[in-house]
Amino acid sequence: MADSARAMQRRGLVNGPDFEFFQRRYFTPAEVAEHNLPEDLWVSYQGSVYDLTPLAQEHKGDLLLKPIIEVAGQDISHWFDPKTRDIRKHVDPLTGTLRYRTPRGRFLHVPPQLPRSDWANDFGKPWWQGTRYEVGRLSAKTRSIRIINTLTSQEHTLEGWAYREEAGESLETGPTVGSKRSCKQSSPPSELHAV
Repeated sequence: MADSARAMQRRGLVNGPDFEFFQRRYFTPAEVAEHNLPEDLWVSYQGSVYDLTPLAQEHKGDLLLKPIIEVAGQDISHWFDPKTRDIRKHVDPLTGTLRYRTPRGRFLHVPPQLPRSDWANDFGKPWWQGTRYEVGRLSAKTRSIRIINTLTSQEHTLEGWAYREEAGESLETGPTVGSKRSCKQSSPPSELHAV
């Protein structure tokens, strides 16, 4: 019944993209930086963008969440080994064992330095493994685009990006920050544009 009521509201309108289910695939570092609060916590690493807000809400008040909150809205690729996509490791000088390297302090899902009986390890996969929190890709090469209307002397600066897939040589482009309007377009590989 709800579908038929929705169809009646749209009757006579030209069908366009359904923005209710629209999901952005690429984000600029500036867009990730806007999500820098515990209630809205995004980070980027290894070229992907992750929304850790559900993780922060689940572990609200936990001291192990502090290092993650400190880097909210930032790129944390330096925490990870590019080959294994796991947290970087080092040999602990006290025990001689291989441990996770956490210069900001231990954080969620990282085991303690020594074995402990009170550490709950029943969480399944750590938050940095898998795609549970992934929301899109990080655009690496953004450019500022200045549009000038010579008749009215109005200027608008937009941030645009282009992404070339290594395997398929296809180019995807898209708009970002400047105008806060979104529209997906396709263009020849030599162009970079924003809307």
